Amino acid sequence: MGKEKNPRRVAENEAMAKLRMLRTSPQKLNLVAAMIRGKKVDKALNDLTFSKKRIADDVRKCLQSAIANAENNHNLDVDELIVAEAYVGKNLVMKRGRPRARGRFGALRKPFSELTIKVRQIEEQA
Repeated sequence: MGKEKNPRRVAENEAMAKLRMLRTSPQKLNLVAAMIRGKKVDKALNDLTFSKKRIADDVRKCLQSAIANAENNHNLDVDELIVAEAYVGKNLVMKRGRPRARGRFGALRKPFSELTIKVRQIEEQA
């Protein structure tokens, strides 16, 4: 008599993780996301671990969450996962300001972003 379960938002061989309210601009976050698109997950984790970008640590945590979702929730093989999609969206922008000369006001924008990572299991070609 219960509710029907929701349909999956991703395919049967995919898993997803989403990270919201990242304190960086979408443009900067997209540079890091582009670094891992299409790579195998172990290579992508390695690249993020040794990246000099500040936000790369948060992207690595999101990727690890997607890998854990694939393994625990969808029974996918971790060794055959690739980063199928990594896309960035805008979130809120805090508007702050700073007094400037002659009574003016300099606007400061502090943007937030969100990141979605999908991993897909591929079959090894023999």
